[in-house]
Amino acid sequence: MNADASRPTSGEQARAEGDPEARVLALLDASRHSLAALAAAVDLATLRHAELVGLFVEDQDLLGSAGFPFSREIGAVSGQVRRLSRSNLEAGMARQAHRVTEALEAAVAGREVRHQMRVSRGRVVSEALSLAAPADLLVLGKAGLSGHWGVRLGSTSRALILEAPCTVIIWDERQSLARGILRILDDTGTSGDELRPVAQALTRLFAGRETLSANDARQLEQQLAHVDSGALLLHRPQLTRLVNQDTDLLARLPIPVIVVP
Repeated sequence: MNADASRPTSGEQARAEGDPEARVLALLDASRHSLAALAAAVDLATLRHAELVGLFVEDQDLLGSAGFPFSREIGAVSGQVRRLSRSNLEAGMARQAHRVTEALEAAVAGREVRHQMRVSRGRVVSEALSLAAPADLLVLGKAGLSGHWGVRLGSTSRALILEAPCTVIIWDERQSLARGILRILDDTGTSGDELRPVAQALTRLFAGRETLSANDARQLEQQLAHVDSGALLLHRPQLTRLVNQDTDLLARLPIPVIVVP
């Protein structure tokens, strides 16, 4: 089921009428990381009986860079350096959009999940933020948007995580939606009872809760070093502090991270 991006969906109409119907939003870019996040998004949408919305953004900043005479690209396989061509970029984006759409249809095959695929052109952050609403759940692959989480948190991913009006899940391609303990970092006196409704609903997907009291990024990583299921829930100020201490932290954590505004 593909919805025309110019027409409001039933979910959008419901929110306009005051019904905060939740959706699961999956920002896709055809990388293995985002496709792993898509699989998790399908599971989450099924469990929450929510609409699944896939979003692929044709990055206008990347397209604009082709206008510079010094712009070059390096072939991933051949290693050849060639002039960056707008027409080639547009053709490549069209192929990615097609692959992502096919991946979405394959992921929901046999599942009773309301879904739609949106393809837009613009800036990735602004397009995603304009789509997201407070009741939604935004699922991101751990890498993909910026390509190198392990070196530095990319500006696109950082902006989405820190500015989205909704709960964000940062997914790792190595993980399945394994039922386990939801670990909540409580270093500010914030309790689970103060979570927004979306995060409260997510806690029901886990086998229980455990409160961690790490003082810094290093201590948190040590406490999670041997964990292989469940997830870590962070409030946005906590995430900001931890990433400022260690820009590589999210890449090394072995479980999905749920970020609550």
